[in-house]
Amino acid sequence: MARKTGSHSEITGPRIRAEAQRLFARHGFAAVSMRQIAAAVGVQAGALYLYTPDKEALLFDLLKSHMEELLSAWAEVAPRTEPLAALETFVRFHIRFNLTRAEAVFLSYMELRNLSPGNFAVIEGLRRAYETELEKILIAGRAAGVFALPDTKLATLAIIAMLTGVNTWYREGGRLSLDTVEATYWDMVRKAVGA
Repeated sequence: MARKTGSHSEITGPRIRAEAQRLFARHGFAAVSMRQIAAAVGVQAGALYLYTPDKEALLFDLLKSHMEELLSAWAEVAPRTEPLAALETFVRFHIRFNLTRAEAVFLSYMELRNLSPGNFAVIEGLRRAYETELEKILIAGRAAGVFALPDTKLATLAIIAMLTGVNTWYREGGRLSLDTVEATYWDMVRKAVGA
């Protein structure tokens, strides 16, 4: 299977990923065919198999890349400070990082069911690793008497769900600035953990 004239792997591969992500987010994984992805990229359907073995592998790659980028970006900013400051950093980081990746976040929550058990376990492990980063902050805060939490795991999941929800309604140029949204969510999270 030859590449289409003018096609370059360093350009075509990322375009396949970008178009697949856009189509999966807009129409759902099950409704999108490899032919549709190929048409959106401007290559023949057979050419996609030079880049991915199948549609599920493409979805898995998108989800895994998103989680690895999230974990890597957090590792770069993760504070080694007292729990309250660390929690504020997490809140602001989560909102800013995910806001520019709305399609990837949507897929991460809505399309996990389309992964085989082995691929699902990998993504679930990466998600758990990220959740653990927040839970470590909450555990440290509770141990220091800064946070009043009966269950740090439950609080972790609730906080992440609340922060991720910003993606569903926030629009740049809307009623609230991103700085205002961050500050408001930080205030809500701070109160939720009893600080």
